[in-house]
Amino acid sequence: ALKNKLHWKPSSLLAPVPAVMVSCGTLEKANIITVGWCGVLSTRPPRLYVSIRPERHSYGIIDSTGEFVVNLTPASLVEVVDYCGTVTGKKVDKAAKTGLTLTPSEKVSAPTIENCPMALECKVFDKVKSGSHDVFMADIVSVSLDEDLLDNTGKLHLERAGLLVYSHGEYFNIGKKLGKIGLSMENKKKGRKAKV
Repeated sequence: ALKNKLHWKPSSLLAPVPAVMVSCGTLEKANIITVGWCGVLSTRPPRLYVSIRPERHSYGIIDSTGEFVVNLTPASLVEVVDYCGTVTGKKVDKAAKTGLTLTPSEKVSAPTIENCPMALECKVFDKVKSGSHDVFMADIVSVSLDEDLLDNTGKLHLERAGLLVYSHGEYFNIGKKLGKIGLSMENKKKGRKAKV
């Protein structure tokens, strides 16, 4: 039986999305902003984007330096993530207030948040105005990650990071692994139909 579907006005209801902390500035004068509008642009070259409102303090820093770090956040830091997204860095040193540890990054002047299991260092190559937010498009120039995310063969197990996601005003941790890309083809070889 077909379900009845409701039709709402256009809205940014794509969910879930990563709830990341973006660090910018320098190690000596850093700021951290929580960003929900963040995603991959391409794999070759590795590129991503973050969308930030022009009135946010971090916007001016990223716009002038052209650098930032996307720090993937564990669910254990949910209160810190929320704080860094609701308080302005114009008035508060968020790292000092939350107890986050900032360390030098490898290829950008913006610091990395040591408390996060993975960080993507980025250099802006373009900015696009897009309504309420401007989109900073950036090359990923370096990736740092906790060693314990790797197994003894060097394979990455990002599920070990316990990452946080954002969904329509609420935070969630990522659930259990259900499969990997190509799962439907493996099932087809075994003679099973994909479940609908």
